[in-house]
Amino acid sequence: MPKVAYHLTYPERRTTSVVFASPHSGRDYPWTFLRRTTLNEHSVRSSEDAFVDQLFESVPEVGAPFIRAGAPRAYVDLNRSEDELDPALIEGVSKIGHNPRVASGLGVIPRVVANGQAIYSGKISIAEARRRIDTYWRPYHTALAGQLDQAFLMFGQAILVDCHSMPHEAMDAVARRGVRRPEVVLGDRFGAAANSDIVDRIEAAFQRTGLVVTRNTPFAGAYITQTYGRPTRGRHAIQVEIDRALYMNEGLIRPNGNFDAFRTLLRGVIREIADIGRPMAKPLAAE
Repeated sequence: MPKVAYHLTYPERRTTSVVFASPHSGRDYPWTFLRRTTLNEHSVRSSEDAFVDQLFESVPEVGAPFIRAGAPRAYVDLNRSEDELDPALIEGVSKIGHNPRVASGLGVIPRVVANGQAIYSGKISIAEARRRIDTYWRPYHTALAGQLDQAFLMFGQAILVDCHSMPHEAMDAVARRGVRRPEVVLGDRFGAAANSDIVDRIEAAFQRTGLVVTRNTPFAGAYITQTYGRPTRGRHAIQVEIDRALYMNEGLIRPNGNFDAFRTLLRGVIREIADIGRPMAKPLAAE
């Protein structure tokens, strides 16, 4: 079993309403899981947001908490509802309606990793699925909700920045010839999860570094953004997807030669985002 459900790094002094999270960067693969999967130790990592936690490691320095997954995404997906159980994988689960994520094998207990590669040769028990949810999914979300509640109590608003990475090929369908392809995708559920002023400022922070930013296509935000984004109540959630080719060799799952420079670039972006939630900033009216 993965050793912990999450890692929470807290600043010496909390000075912003922004909370940063990385739900897919967990890489503690239990040997019992590796023994059971049909994939090798390299292939099973293909869904992982590798190194995202390292890219955002400076978060506590700007006065914000940073919560990141302990368990890997292939083991339990924290960006899915606990009810998104896959009947094609989990014994005793009945199909209820049509859920495209579950149908594609990407439920809370994934059946496949990237490119549709099957993780198992058979099914797992409902007891095993529930154990993973109870041991890893619930504690992570309890901790995340607690950090957002604390931000709201301290600052009158809470801003969740949910940090992810995307395969370089993810933008192939939206790339246009002769135009630089997007390198960062901000997802706010098409305005339903965050105040537009906040998203504008996050977009500007990335753009000032020279990165090309787009919104909601092809990633508008999944369970976490949908669940924690309540802008009319002063709670905002923005998903950030960063092109992996900017900092890693996707095939080898290793940092590339630009990793340190890109991490340094992000330090400035992180500081600007944290500034959005500082008390000296004018409070944003709920939409």
